[in-house]
Amino acid sequence: MSSEVADVSLHDRVLARDARDNGAISRQSIRKVPATMPIISVRQLWKGYADNTVLERVSLRVESNEFIVIVGASGCGKSTFLRLLLGDERPDRGSIELDGEPLPAEPNRDRGIVFQRYSVFPHLTVLGNLLLGAELRQAKILGRCFGRARAQARADSEAMLARVGLLPFADQYPVALSGGMQQRLALAQALVGRPRILLLDEPFGALDPGIRKDMHELVRELHRELALTVLMTTHDLSEGFTLGTRLLVFDKTCLEPSDAGANGATITYDIPLNGSSAVQTNLNGLNPKEALS
Repeated sequence: MSSEVADVSLHDRVLARDARDNGAISRQSIRKVPATMPIISVRQLWKGYADNTVLERVSLRVESNEFIVIVGASGCGKSTFLRLLLGDERPDRGSIELDGEPLPAEPNRDRGIVFQRYSVFPHLTVLGNLLLGAELRQAKILGRCFGRARAQARADSEAMLARVGLLPFADQYPVALSGGMQQRLALAQALVGRPRILLLDEPFGALDPGIRKDMHELVRELHRELALTVLMTTHDLSEGFTLGTRLLVFDKTCLEPSDAGANGATITYDIPLNGSSAVQTNLNGLNPKEALS
């Protein structure tokens, strides 16, 4: 293999294979979406449980390839918002659109998610964890593919394991991995299906500082290489400023003393970071650090 071929990025290989699978002849023909259309549009979103309003009046426009970090006090609805974007929850009012169309009713391959707790299967090897998802996508009835399809699924899984630094551990079980390595495996699981949107729900909160720094660098590289649109929740404001191109603060803008559950959180700050062109919005006059207290 020539050095020129070897230098092709994982992102380029994914795009090329998608183009072949769809009979396309160029990258531009894979997905014909107007450049001005946001990848995600949220309009006047409300969500509550029983008598408790969690989110209210949430509106957001997310452009392709943004890295949006969501911060806010515990219980302000950050994780609920990610579940709504995943399709695991449905809004009570308002709408969510993906490429201008209503969000699919169930999670699909467009969106991958990583949780703080390692969402890996302990009875499967590292490679088996990735192969399971690939086979379930390709063989929904049998849950297993064969021949060329299985060989391709294995090649895709091994390429992703190599990218997150876990290929030497492909035949080991998750119990033999450190916390940071298990989180790398969870990240590989989310990405092997080639999602366009990556949702991260406080993925680094349980990691030691040194391992967290390594994971920050890995996520930044994958965001760039795979042209991902990322939305991540965190309690760590410095983490948000380090990773994101845009920072959102979720908070309640009004409180009803007689009924703590009457009002939900909304976006009180929308702050551009690292040269982002997002418009800063301040709805309640708070400093971002005050909004987290």
